[in-house]
Amino acid sequence: MTDNRSKFELSPTRRAFALGSAAAAFTLAAPAVLRAQAVEIEYWQYFFKERVEAMDELIKRFEAANPGVKVKHTHFPYAQYRTKTAAAVPAGEGPTVMQLFFGWMREYAKAKLIQPLPADMFNPAAVDRDYFDVVQLMKTSDGYWALPTAVRSLGMFYNKKIQQESGLGDKPASTLDDYLRYAVASTKRDGSGNLTQAGATIGIPSQDYHWWREVLVRQHGGKPYTDDFRKVTYANEAGAAAMAWYTDLQRKHRVAQAGFLSESQAAFRAGRAAQHVDGSFRLGTFRSARGFEWGVAELPTHKGVGGNYSSYWVNGLAANATGAKKEAALKFLAFVTNDASMQLWFEKTGELPAKRASALTPVNVADPLTGPMITGLNNAYTTDFVAEEAQGQLFQDMLDRILLQNQDPLAAVRQMGEAEQKMIDDHYKS
Repeated sequence: MTDNRSKFELSPTRRAFALGSAAAAFTLAAPAVLRAQAVEIEYWQYFFKERVEAMDELIKRFEAANPGVKVKHTHFPYAQYRTKTAAAVPAGEGPTVMQLFFGWMREYAKAKLIQPLPADMFNPAAVDRDYFDVVQLMKTSDGYWALPTAVRSLGMFYNKKIQQESGLGDKPASTLDDYLRYAVASTKRDGSGNLTQAGATIGIPSQDYHWWREVLVRQHGGKPYTDDFRKVTYANEAGAAAMAWYTDLQRKHRVAQAGFLSESQAAFRAGRAAQHVDGSFRLGTFRSARGFEWGVAELPTHKGVGGNYSSYWVNGLAANATGAKKEAALKFLAFVTNDASMQLWFEKTGELPAKRASALTPVNVADPLTGPMITGLNNAYTTDFVAEEAQGQLFQDMLDRILLQNQDPLAAVRQMGEAEQKMIDDHYKS
């Protein structure tokens, strides 16, 4: 390139004047420029140690790549999260980007807590192509309302030491019959009949209500809902048979007990439960535990029928996000849903990358812990909730009626089905 500096050379006096004027101009203009560039957005999620640590690292990387944007990371206990979000957004406060469970999307959209993602940045056809199919529940005629960094599936966690001590060998149970046989062989009680080591776990807050509804019901010849999710179809003999098999773990076989060591995942983590069905997000939690060896297998089959359940948390754009904040938030949303972010999230939390190509790498599939979870996605169902927490509570109520009040499983599933059908009907009427 030709050096043209001599053509524009200034005299010493004029140079000093020009430099002084430029400095003064910069001094006057800089605050306005900085104010225009320094955009702060806020990201909200519920508190789960591994998820918080993963998001802190993603924010650090995003800010390094986008020096004009600051991201404030706020998290709350799960029990408070929805209440705080519902209050903050309509008041023009709180998150710019928020995590929400996929089953809440319709409620959040209806309440105007989130807004659709612009199709020019999040093209629906590209999302349909790249993400696992279950993510399409986030799409309406307005496009996608939110997108996940990760998806979840279910797996059967098993305690290797207990299995060996119980004479069951190295292979985990692969069928429901084996699952029960292993549970009976590994259960221990003290002289007073109190459970000291569970052969299996039962109860909330694990993922048992998803296991029952989307897997066990199908394995017993039924189907939980019609294809459009408008009608309950589990309130029959198939649903009752699935519920009887599940609750008989406690009622008849006495290999499990709801509330054992406070909650089911805690019992497994303490090394006091032989088998435990839960979500892939527990991988990060159990990896940090010490003192016991454990493995993961795909969910047990029944009469040749397999199955799995997939769920996910999504990142949504707050309805009150506009202007520079909206622009920065969309940049952040694109960042936390790229391939590198998905892999980091996977490594830190155990939740599976939401894009097929990101999840189904040879390394991820070959991993003995994550591999069964990823493989399970190929055979997974999910549920289009209208009110996820309320629908989950119906299962808890049904479980209590059977375990505590000895209600017949058929009567119990019919009672739950009637209540859930009313919930669904009320949603679509409004």
